[in-house]
Amino acid sequence: MSELVIDDLHAEVGGAEILHGVSLTVRSGEVHAVMGPNGSGKSTLSNVLMGKPGYEVTGGSVTLDGRDLLSLPTWRRAQAGLFLAMQYPTEVPGVRLDEVLEEAFAAAGRDRGLVGARLGAEADRIGFDRTFLERPLNVDLSGGEKKRNDTLQLGVLAPRIAILDELDSGLDVDALRAVSRRVEAATKEGIDGGEPLGVLAITHYSRLLEELHPDVVHIFARGRILESGGPDLAERLEAEGYAAWLADDDAEAATDDPVGRAVVDDPFADPLV
Repeated sequence: MSELVIDDLHAEVGGAEILHGVSLTVRSGEVHAVMGPNGSGKSTLSNVLMGKPGYEVTGGSVTLDGRDLLSLPTWRRAQAGLFLAMQYPTEVPGVRLDEVLEEAFAAAGRDRGLVGARLGAEADRIGFDRTFLERPLNVDLSGGEKKRNDTLQLGVLAPRIAILDELDSGLDVDALRAVSRRVEAATKEGIDGGEPLGVLAITHYSRLLEELHPDVVHIFARGRILESGGPDLAERLEAEGYAAWLADDDAEAATDDPVGRAVVDDPFADPLV
């Protein structure tokens, strides 16, 4: 069984601290939902975990099965079993999806010849048009198709722990149901005979959690976890909003960007949400 342990994680961008001591543990088969308003640092958390350039960790630790992830480059974190479905998937002109996944298999010492069959099976499972498999990665795809594409890659790569940064963003009802059920199945059955998938799902809304059933819900604002609980916590949030956890002035500040959109030395930098 795998275990992602985040312990008292602090991180900053451009000299401004965004994460103020985040601690949580995700194990195989568990779904942890991180729910918070815009500007709370949710995407900063996902980017720091995956090792995106431009973020400085100033305290704490992150381990996967006892291995220190913060000391590893992004590709090594991926090989260790960590996967990130990005909020804004990047287009890569000139590089086909199947080529990317074949290279990932080869780099991990896996048989690249297995990729084609797994791609087709995963595409059919989530209703992803097979003609997209021969296109450059994410080029000319809609926002929803890009999210299906990320889910497809998750199914092919079979990671140990998946971070889903607003996987529900841009999806219609049918697409949301398809990708959520695929991830939910992976947490129960595993992928390709492997152990059950552990999931850290970052989202604004509870609609993702209607199909991807959380074991733990974390209310996240101002760069920290304010409260953790069971699925009923998401229902309370839906009914009461974030004001139940934040004073009125803090609630207003939490919807703004805490660092004024600091410039990050990364050509694919995302908003700090």
